[in-house]
Amino acid sequence: MIASCLCGSAPCILCSCCPSSPNSTVTRLIFTAFLFLGVLVSIIMLSPGVESQLYKLPWVCEEGAGTPVVLQGHIDCGSLLGHRAVYRMCFATAAFFFLFTLLMLCVRSSRDPRAAIQNGFWFFKFLVLVGITVGAFYIPDGSFSNVWFYCGVVGSFLFILIQLVLFIDFAHSWNQRWLGKAEERDSRAWYAGLFFFTLLFYTLSIAAVTLLFIYYTHPGPCYEGKVFIGLNLTLCVCVSIVAVLPKVQDAQPNSGLLQASVITLYTTFVTWLALSSVPDQKCNPHLLTHLSNGTILAGPEGYETHWWDAPSIVGLIIFILCTVFISLRSSDHRQVNNLMQTEECPSALEATQQQQVATCGGRAFDNEHDGVTYSYSFFHFCLVLASLHIMMTLTNWYRPGEARKMISTWTAVWVKICASWAGLLLYLWTLVAPLLLPNRDFS
Repeated sequence: MIASCLCGSAPCILCSCCPSSPNSTVTRLIFTAFLFLGVLVSIIMLSPGVESQLYKLPWVCEEGAGTPVVLQGHIDCGSLLGHRAVYRMCFATAAFFFLFTLLMLCVRSSRDPRAAIQNGFWFFKFLVLVGITVGAFYIPDGSFSNVWFYCGVVGSFLFILIQLVLFIDFAHSWNQRWLGKAEERDSRAWYAGLFFFTLLFYTLSIAAVTLLFIYYTHPGPCYEGKVFIGLNLTLCVCVSIVAVLPKVQDAQPNSGLLQASVITLYTTFVTWLALSSVPDQKCNPHLLTHLSNGTILAGPEGYETHWWDAPSIVGLIIFILCTVFISLRSSDHRQVNNLMQTEECPSALEATQQQQVATCGGRAFDNEHDGVTYSYSFFHFCLVLASLHIMMTLTNWYRPGEARKMISTWTAVWVKICASWAGLLLYLWTLVAPLLLPNRDFS
């Protein structure tokens, strides 16, 4: 039974004690679990003490080997640890999902033979992932790390924008539902709740901006940090003002300060990420170099990578939430569904799905016989971008240098800052688009 389920379709994955779920949701969650498994392996490889434990196994490591290949039955453990291991692990997951991105192009319904591959054969897909991972660790160092670093920069930039879209959609849905409940129940408690969270998010943003000025700027130097913080703060204030203009409110009654406060807080977070990558120790307390004599210096020669600093931990949490959100949710807004290549469940299918839930009892049911509810190909492409983003997060956006050193560069700073600007402009467009294009439906 277990073997048939591993080789079969998603319905076998659920047991009788689990609630019935759409086949599309179960499939996305399992693929997301594959991604999280790669993230867990990467974190383990970055954990302190792992290298010393590997070297205790004389049949595993060849100390001092120069290339990540098997030499006389041993392997260079340097290729299994640190940023090199993270790069190879994330390369494997990105290659795995990119393979499915190409394979699942133009799948229209579960009647397509490729849909069976998407929703089943999990054991074989796991073997494919393992095989790609093993092969990735045999990639010679050479220019691989540098080239893959820039691939990660581009992918992470796009994933930051996807995260922003998800936050905008989440805030819109939240505001719309609570306003609806306030009108239905004629209760001011829902308005008070919206006001409380809006005030909370703005308070957190102001506190965060204050801390950024304290820790990432100093009198005299750090002009770039001051400009970035001040400019993003100004843009957030402008966006908040535009969100409550009477004409914008008339065109979009559900627009309000809650969405603007969420975007402000997220933009502040991205600004924090950017400042934590500034390659100047005077303006960035995260840059530390540990020398052999125990002293701690900072400079462009190289930095010790600790993924578990505050920006990386918060970034990892947001990454997990957004990735799960991609796997579970179809938006209430048509534009977001068009962008994310998902569809709302038509009302005509809701009754059919409810009947399937009643009869399936703890098993997934096929809800895509007449049409897919999400783009298989685009979903895998999002996981490709997620793999690249988590690679950059775990390595603190440091560029690989010589002698296994990690170097902080301005590239990471500008990518994150540009992502924050692009996100603010995207949100501003969602506010003013109904005014500029009155004949289009932006409901």
